[in-house]
Amino acid sequence: MGTLNKQWLLKVGFVAAAAGLSVLAWRYVQPTHLSDGFAAGNGRIEAVEIDIAAKTPGRIKDILVNEGDFVTAGQIVARMDIEVLESQRREAEAQLRQAQSAVARARSLVAQREAEKVATLAVVTQRETEFKLAQTRQARSEPLASDQAIALQELDDTRAAARGAQSAVSAAKAQVAAAAAAIATARSQVLEAESVVEAARATIERLQADINDSTLKTPRDGRVQYRIAQPSEVIGAGGKVLNLLDLADVYMTFFLPTSAAGRVALGSEVRLVLDAVPQFVIPANVSFVADNAQFTPKTVETASEREKLMFRVKARIDPELLKKHIRQVKTGLPGMAYVRLDSKVEWPDSLQVKLPE
Repeated sequence: MGTLNKQWLLKVGFVAAAAGLSVLAWRYVQPTHLSDGFAAGNGRIEAVEIDIAAKTPGRIKDILVNEGDFVTAGQIVARMDIEVLESQRREAEAQLRQAQSAVARARSLVAQREAEKVATLAVVTQRETEFKLAQTRQARSEPLASDQAIALQELDDTRAAARGAQSAVSAAKAQVAAAAAAIATARSQVLEAESVVEAARATIERLQADINDSTLKTPRDGRVQYRIAQPSEVIGAGGKVLNLLDLADVYMTFFLPTSAAGRVALGSEVRLVLDAVPQFVIPANVSFVADNAQFTPKTVETASEREKLMFRVKARIDPELLKKHIRQVKTGLPGMAYVRLDSKVEWPDSLQVKLPE
């Protein structure tokens, strides 16, 4: 038993010594003293997440990237099966050709009706001329019949001819009105056929947009975090295929007490020191300060209790700096964030910016 106890004590002592050395090493790279012009908080590196999703329901044809792959803006990362969409587009194109033929027929009908109207107008002119001639004959026959120079039958004939010519004029004018109505009907058919053409074109454009959207592209540079779906799976509209980390929008979230959070302004300078690479000091700026405490003690009646209120703060790393080291950016890394509350106070030597080559 004595030997076992000694071995156990040696193991405990080794673990304690290792933990102590780790703490000392961490303290060695941390500032030994921060003046009142600074505040510090623990946090983790995070990045904005982007979901690559399908616009329309369908089957995933292929996924071209794997988890952990780095992707650039505009890169094709997945494709949806578009066989159904292409058949629908061909159907819409056939409907468009039919509608265009209907427009041509309707316009031809308008031209035919307009020609008919011109012909009826000519008939009206002819009938009016005949009516005037009949009236003239009747006017000449009236005095001759009074003087018994002509027979009464001849006078009756001229009067009947005048009345017939007048009726012919009225009939011809009615034909002109009917031709005008036929033209209006034909023109409305043209408008209707043209609207069908526009609807067919819109359908083709919509289907083409859906086909284009079936090629999934990444909007930003980033890294694939998850493959949410797999090839041959059927997903609904808005179904997620991939999850990306936007490596151009990286920040650390940390918490500060009331006294410090109240003095933090948007844009304040921040220095980030990560546990994994404590030899580097990364510059950042405050991009967000919560307007409500994230967690609250049970009672806040006293000043000391109010100091326990903690506010969430985000420090965003400059996108231009991220571009230079974008393939080295990793999220989830814990570390410390040091905020300069007073712009007149100089950063200590231990928090001067130090970046990897």
